[in-house]
Amino acid sequence: MTTSTSSPDARARPEQDSKSKEDLELASAYVSDAQYNRNIFFDTSPQAVRLYLHYNRRLPRLLLYFFILLDLSLAVCEEPAVVPLPPWATMLAELLCLHVFALRLVHYAKVIPRDKFWKDPKNICMIAILALTLLDMIIYGALHAAGCYALRWSRVLRPLLLVNVTEGRQLRRAFRSIRNALPQILSVFLLFIFSILIFSLMALKLFNKRGLKTSDGSPYFSDYVDAVFDLYVLVTTANSPDVMMPAYDASSAFAIFFIVYILVNTFIFMSVFLAVVFNNYKKYLKEEVRQLVRAKRHKMARAFAVLQEGLDGEPAVSRASWSRLVRLVQPDISHAHTELLWSVSDERNRGALDKTAFVQLADLLNIQVMTLKSRPHPLGRLCPAFYRSAPSRLLCRLVQHRAFVVAYDIIIVINAVFIGLDEDQPAVGNSEWAFLALYLLEILLKLYVVEPRSFFAAHNFWNWFDTIIVVCALVATIINTALKSSGGYTSRQILDIVFILRVLRLIRVVDSIKRFRTIMNTLIRIGPAILTFGQLILVVYYVFAVAGMELFKGKVTFYEDAGDPAAADCGNPLLRGSAFARLGYCKNNFNNVVNAFVLLVQLTVVNQWHVLSSGFAAVTHKSARIYFVLFHITVVIIIINIFVAFVLEAFFLEYSLDKSDLHTELEKKIEELELGVAQEAAEDNLVNAMETSDNEQPADQSESSSKPKLMFKIASKRYRTVDALLQRLFEADLEQEDADADADPQDANGNFANPSFSAA
Repeated sequence: MTTSTSSPDARARPEQDSKSKEDLELASAYVSDAQYNRNIFFDTSPQAVRLYLHYNRRLPRLLLYFFILLDLSLAVCEEPAVVPLPPWATMLAELLCLHVFALRLVHYAKVIPRDKFWKDPKNICMIAILALTLLDMIIYGALHAAGCYALRWSRVLRPLLLVNVTEGRQLRRAFRSIRNALPQILSVFLLFIFSILIFSLMALKLFNKRGLKTSDGSPYFSDYVDAVFDLYVLVTTANSPDVMMPAYDASSAFAIFFIVYILVNTFIFMSVFLAVVFNNYKKYLKEEVRQLVRAKRHKMARAFAVLQEGLDGEPAVSRASWSRLVRLVQPDISHAHTELLWSVSDERNRGALDKTAFVQLADLLNIQVMTLKSRPHPLGRLCPAFYRSAPSRLLCRLVQHRAFVVAYDIIIVINAVFIGLDEDQPAVGNSEWAFLALYLLEILLKLYVVEPRSFFAAHNFWNWFDTIIVVCALVATIINTALKSSGGYTSRQILDIVFILRVLRLIRVVDSIKRFRTIMNTLIRIGPAILTFGQLILVVYYVFAVAGMELFKGKVTFYEDAGDPAAADCGNPLLRGSAFARLGYCKNNFNNVVNAFVLLVQLTVVNQWHVLSSGFAAVTHKSARIYFVLFHITVVIIIINIFVAFVLEAFFLEYSLDKSDLHTELEKKIEELELGVAQEAAEDNLVNAMETSDNEQPADQSESSSKPKLMFKIASKRYRTVDALLQRLFEADLEQEDADADADPQDANGNFANPSFSAA
């Protein structure tokens, strides 16, 4: 591999003059923060830096999230429980979780200045959550021991741990952006509510005195509060056209009222609301990303200041220091990959990097580069004459031809038709053996062409998928056939597995159709952003689920035996004859956390949510509707609207993604060094979207022995972090910031002051 030549000054520099271990650790902390967009104001003393590097290791983070998950899952075992456990058992588990959270918080306090720790809102929130939870546990334990009713009110605080841990910066950013956008959102929402109140008053005056009845015999628009609720539900279209029918049956002219109402509130107001919600959310999110980009540049500038040396009369970072820094930041990086990154950074072959070249390191490390290792096929070593013969070469060319892929796509489609037919017919049942034989032949032919270690490389997703599905289907089919032939016994469960495996095999078509592949790649790339909103929804769901269990537990009961007389009214006489009981919604209750989450998902879908809310209002009080309206406003109107708009914009960005300048420079260098794979081999597919590390280069028996042993390609355009996606999302709007560290305020330790979102 061609490498750049160091300058005489750099080569003559003794190894002992290179930067000290403490300087390299400090610089690696800055670069790692820049790479993963962390904005933590840490102490720069050697001891604090070492503690900070340990704090950011993967294992402590994984343990932290494990105990957060354990803490959240305790609701499954607490009253009302899915799997009941004694209170002392769940409290001991929670006490262990609190201990871990406290240790993590103490560790964090050791790496940042004390004044910064106590000014950080997330730290105060964490301490408050831990203290309140401990207080609640003491009170609950004392009341439970005395035989008195006790309420675990601190359970509602558990999901806030996800928000306030240091690693929850994306989640905090989402909450902060929503909070900052609320004033503008509130003005539109109040106008929307005012419109509903006006229409409700008109409906009351129009229909109250006409003696109309609903389908269940209740008075029609006879109460103003009920009118407001019914028309609010109509905005969601959940009770359309039911709410309109009594008036429409009385006179067709009354349809004008409801048409105007739907036009104004459902089509106009909801559309404006979506626009306002996303516009304001995006505005504040863009400002946060601008601050994040500034902090990232400051971190890299500070790392350069720590490592810079006077080379050729200019401040620069030597190759020795740069190489040691890269190994500290990314220990698993290969030597070949390091050499490639240096070749890209040191364009002028000086043997050292100036500030402009050095600050690109964080972005270069985020580009996923695959190292492809070329290995000869085992058959080429064992029987070279046979493997390199003309018939063998012809077979390899046929397997590698596009027609081979198309032929098997057609076979998969035909297989799909047979799957849809009745498997009890002998011809259909026996056809599965033919399809399995064809799929096994495909795998064997590919193994004949491709070196086995390359075929089964860790991230060759579709090869693993095909092999596992085919082998499992073959084993399950053999077992099922053997059981059937034994007579008197057929395993329905094994047959179900066979059917599922057959259907899963059809997913392979997705990777063969380019348009499908592009869409799936795009969805994979925006996955981290979707997961962030998933955490946001989880937090809100958990809060509402815990609140709902305390408000409505035991009010509605589901009976497995449909013949039980109590099943007709869900175990509550107040529901007798109601739409809730008549439609069989008894299992939609708050009697445990699993049922509560399922019910909240149904409320999020919106359909029939008014029936669900009316059922719980019937067994408690009409004011219970407030709970369901608040959930609808919070989740459906605000969070889901933001989620939909964000996903749309991210999808359009990724769908039309152009490679960044850094990608281009890296690929140019790969081509310049003649270490790149063929362009068609690098074509994006679902495998590439999932590959993140070294892979095997398929051996071609026709290639010359002079081919390089190591080759490279850009593995994927997918972003490693959500922050990187956000930067790309707003890069057209972000102003160019001056990356000069000297222009920015620093403290005595050399840290940059955090941007305005100091709680990040």
